[in-house]
Amino acid sequence: MGRPGTARKVYNKWQGLHWVLASLADLGYPTGDKTLHPIRDRLLEFWLNPNYFREFEARTRADAYKHEGVPIMRGRHRRCASQQGNALLSLTRLGLLDDRRDALVERLLRWQWPDGGWNCDKEPSADTSSFTETLLPMVGLAAYARERGSPEAARAAERASEVFLRRRLFKRVSDGRIIHPEFVALHYPLYWHYDFLGGLKAMARIGRITDPRCADALDLLEARRLPDGGWPAENRYYKVRPRTFETGADYVDWGGNRSRRVNEWVTVDALAVLRAAGRIEV
Repeated sequence: MGRPGTARKVYNKWQGLHWVLASLADLGYPTGDKTLHPIRDRLLEFWLNPNYFREFEARTRADAYKHEGVPIMRGRHRRCASQQGNALLSLTRLGLLDDRRDALVERLLRWQWPDGGWNCDKEPSADTSSFTETLLPMVGLAAYARERGSPEAARAAERASEVFLRRRLFKRVSDGRIIHPEFVALHYPLYWHYDFLGGLKAMARIGRITDPRCADALDLLEARRLPDGGWPAENRYYKVRPRTFETGADYVDWGGNRSRRVNEWVTVDALAVLRAAGRIEV
């Protein structure tokens, strides 16, 4: 289960145990499979390493890399919370969490920024949460809140949702321009990345898809529908390597990316989002 190889076996993009479990969760794999317990244990051991409980003040980018642990710069924890957030989400959806789940939640709550999200940017002046670091912790905390009845986790997830909703899921607050070209392209899987469909999918999962600020993203999704009724994957973050283990490779071909060809995985997500928003009946 990857114990000797540490990070390579756990977080290697995209074939490490972390990503295998995330794929199973997203696909709706049956809950409570005890054969996955060794993977669960390895993930929790990895993401609850003592380094994540060590904190230190850092004034410069160079300072932030001088010590093991989580740097705090200008009152903000600079931590890639998508990692613990994704683990929390996957393990919750698969029914695999044990008492160690509370430590994951505690870390995410402690690292949350004033605007509601998370960011690992080591630039001291950075004061706005990152879409990519906020999406998975938000959905993970919302799933945990439903599972455990945690008002604190639910409030944290709602605060995080404002990071996206204030920006209509893909637009700058200042001038309404698109934040990044990849945010308005369709992908599957997203892994730790972000696009507007991933944002809509998250809003559906946390119960905020009917917020009026989702309308622009929903309109864009409807506009991207192909003549035959499906949606394409317009870009991708993986290469297929079913028999080798290398960075950026996945074991599975998720349908590729062609702008005029239906991708079944993107299409399923798009239909689910539009149904949740009340725009179609399936």
